[in-house]
Amino acid sequence: MGPFGREDVRILLLGERGVGKTSLILSLVSEEFPDVVPPRAEEITIPADVTPEQVPTHIVDFSESEQTEQDLAREVQRADVVCLVYAVDDNHSLQQITERWLPLLQSLRPRTKDDGGSQTGEVVSAVPIILVGNKSDLLEQGNMDSVLPIMNHYAEIETCVECSARTLRNISEMFYYAQKAVLHPTAPLYIAEDRELTEKCKKALRRVFAICDRDGDGSLSDVELNAFQQRCFGTSLQNRALEDVRNVVRRHTNDGVGSNGLTLSGFLFLHRLFIQRGRHETTWTVLRKFGYDDNLNLCRDYLHPPLRVPPGCNTEFSASGWAFLVQLFEQHDKDKDGALNTEELASLFSPCSIMPWGQNLKYSVPTNGQGWPTLKGYMAQWSLMTYLDVRRTCELLAYLGYHTAGTDNQLSAITVTKAQRSGGSKKRNTRTVFMCHVIGPPGVGKTTFCQGLLGRTVDEIDTSNLWCELPRYVARQLSVYGQSKILLLHDVDALGADSLSPQQVSCDVACLVYDATDEHSFEHVARLYLKYFAETSIPILIVASKWESGPVRQQYLQQPETFCRKHRLPPPHGFSAKAGRLQSDVYIKLATMSSFPSWRPSMLSGNSSAVWIRAVVGLAAATALGLILARTIRRLNIG
Repeated sequence: MGPFGREDVRILLLGERGVGKTSLILSLVSEEFPDVVPPRAEEITIPADVTPEQVPTHIVDFSESEQTEQDLAREVQRADVVCLVYAVDDNHSLQQITERWLPLLQSLRPRTKDDGGSQTGEVVSAVPIILVGNKSDLLEQGNMDSVLPIMNHYAEIETCVECSARTLRNISEMFYYAQKAVLHPTAPLYIAEDRELTEKCKKALRRVFAICDRDGDGSLSDVELNAFQQRCFGTSLQNRALEDVRNVVRRHTNDGVGSNGLTLSGFLFLHRLFIQRGRHETTWTVLRKFGYDDNLNLCRDYLHPPLRVPPGCNTEFSASGWAFLVQLFEQHDKDKDGALNTEELASLFSPCSIMPWGQNLKYSVPTNGQGWPTLKGYMAQWSLMTYLDVRRTCELLAYLGYHTAGTDNQLSAITVTKAQRSGGSKKRNTRTVFMCHVIGPPGVGKTTFCQGLLGRTVDEIDTSNLWCELPRYVARQLSVYGQSKILLLHDVDALGADSLSPQQVSCDVACLVYDATDEHSFEHVARLYLKYFAETSIPILIVASKWESGPVRQQYLQQPETFCRKHRLPPPHGFSAKAGRLQSDVYIKLATMSSFPSWRPSMLSGNSSAVWIRAVVGLAAATALGLILARTIRRLNIG
């Protein structure tokens, strides 16, 4: 694959007999005019290392005397660009360009609406065209005045050039323009008759501008312009060059330069100017650096770079990914209130194809009193999405312009982590995002338990009348021994003893919920544990919901406390979602169990996570004391 996403470029030469198509090809190759010109030149391939754009180029001749109409149709279909050749001293050959060849190309390769089409609605050729006036050595003065109206009328004509196969004038330039028409096409960028950028080009450049406007003030400062220049072209602009750019924009626009730098209007003007001066490659370089293909759509590989997540592994953000997301939040939090209101959130996601987060966001992650995501809620939502659908995360990062030095894709923002289960190791889990499945039959209080992670009580949920719309996933950032962790809760309905799928069982920690006021409720979760979790290493916490009403004796072989003791589980945790009774210790306990999956706290008693915490802290303190004693002994040369 070449540097422009193409393997090669195929140039087809067409025109009337005797205009010099074959001579042009032979003169290019031999660098001298041939004494004997055959009816047709064989296909020639020019290696990438001798072409200006470093892409292999095939040059194809067509001869009506040796080839058929079927051959012509096949070659037109295969061509990336067509050079229509006429003789500058033969008006009939020029007339045939408009009467025969251009209509023929439009019929063989019509452009559809999806290709961009003509802005005026007429049918145009989907293949770019170069008008080539050969035999310029026979006239003292060219006839460009006759050609320019044709070029202006047909949108598919990229440019026109006069040359001479005999004197070698402009031959290399002709093939360079043909190659450039393929690699840097005009039609997707510019409407010649309107002297204006296409709407699709404007939309793409607006996204580029928004990404490069790092402080979100609507202007590109000198620092931001240099970062843009470095990203796209690998160089920085000197102060004099920056001032020259601003002066050009000021001379031609009223609002192109503001007090803080180059505005969007000025940015669009510069690219329109580049194209009008024939420097399409400048705009295309920018667009391709930001992921666009020849049709100004974001490339599939740019949106979804190859990322392999082996079975049993999960995905979360790397340090560079976190830094990028925090920078975006701070950039768009205009009022600096620590939350993103509706307008700020829309501004943040404006480079994306759609708004990815809905109005129910406040029921998934922490928000402020107005229902706007705080920084912690914003990061929790990103973490939740990345855990569940990393492909979607990569797509959004691409739209938002994620970029780090030395990489052009989003993979450096993602870390693939392996799930850590209990076994021999007692080390802390180095992951930062953990999934807890909250499992139990409908009606036992799983939804209120999940919403409790966000500090929402059952009374608030009842008032909102959103029971049927509440999300199944909830996420929040918690602190485990000073380390920031994100706990994801998944509300899983278990309708029967055989109702869980392997995906519903697989998690970092499971929370089995029963209704403390229902004497038959515990039996259900006990059977779930014995069937699905007893032989696994997944940490388990049993939660007795509706604890404020007073627990009743369970109609089961064993009471919950006895059952947990027998199976070396933490004691059942009484939970209430009533106002004034809601406590966060159960969520910290779940996050701690995820971070230290090797600990099976059968020795714990009581209903508070304090015992759990003291046990782990005690181990850490004992380990630290042992290390101190060992160093002291070595220092004293004892033992």
